[in-house]
Amino acid sequence: MRMADPALLLRDVAKAYANHVAVRSLSLSVPAGTVYGLLGPNGAGKTTTIRMILNIIAPDRGEIRLLGRASHDPALADVVGYLPEERGLYRKMGVRRMLRFLGELKGLSGRDLERRIDAWLERLALRDAGKDWGGAKVEELSRGMQQKVQFIGALLHDPALVILDEPFSGLDPLNAQALKDTVVALRQAGRTVIFSTHIMDNAERMCDAVCIIARGEKVLDGGVAAVREAHGAPLVALALDGAPSPAVLAVLADPALVRRVDDSHRYLELELAPEAQAGALLARLVAAGAPIERYERMRPSLHRIFLDKVGGTHVEAGMTGHG
Repeated sequence: MRMADPALLLRDVAKAYANHVAVRSLSLSVPAGTVYGLLGPNGAGKTTTIRMILNIIAPDRGEIRLLGRASHDPALADVVGYLPEERGLYRKMGVRRMLRFLGELKGLSGRDLERRIDAWLERLALRDAGKDWGGAKVEELSRGMQQKVQFIGALLHDPALVILDEPFSGLDPLNAQALKDTVVALRQAGRTVIFSTHIMDNAERMCDAVCIIARGEKVLDGGVAAVREAHGAPLVALALDGAPSPAVLAVLADPALVRRVDDSHRYLELELAPEAQAGALLARLVAAGAPIERYERMRPSLHRIFLDKVGGTHVEAGMTGHG
């Protein structure tokens, strides 16, 4: 891989099953050493795209290159780590034995493998002075802990490129934070991390760049800051200490000031009318006696951009802006 090569390159990739088109003419480029999000609702084509990237299934057309090599190059198995959406641990097997097996599949062995297993178990709080979960069977672990074990299995061989399919799905906040911290550490170590998710807030906090897809088609891609700058009208974040009075509601309903309100009870996201000024809206709210805790100009979130660009009819159950 030359320094100028992207970690991942897709050119006009497509895949169909019978009468269902899973991916349509998808092209994207992932710079090396970045965290890249493949985003969209359930059923958007994210997992199909990842399986084509990993040569698990073949595209109907198009070109895929990883780390400067064709995706079917068998040598890529030694430098790519993969966490599938469907977890595949042997439930009756001991955790350490499971990890030893996964490491041996990647060519690791002996003391080096045992040292790596110990380091990862400690890093992800599966081994400490009180408990060594390495001696437990997989079925004795919680779902979040099992996910950590499979995550470790994807990273034992120190891959240059890590691909994670819905890594945060179903995790409690503590386990999700552990995985987020690890992704950040991989990025700081110069690794490239690609993960798919329908949880937009995670992507917005973690990713350098994103590609949003819906129904197998790319909606937009680019750096997170550039995407937020280029798409959608400026917004106002408004937080109130208590329910809005009729006078405040009247201000928010004024079409000369506010084009749209996304109401989450105490927190509201306001899109200003085309000719409205944020200062004028604030003055009206203050005059109406609004109990304001927060009033801030902001760029639209990735979640809001997705809804605006694609439309709520494309968003399936499970799509959320919160993680």
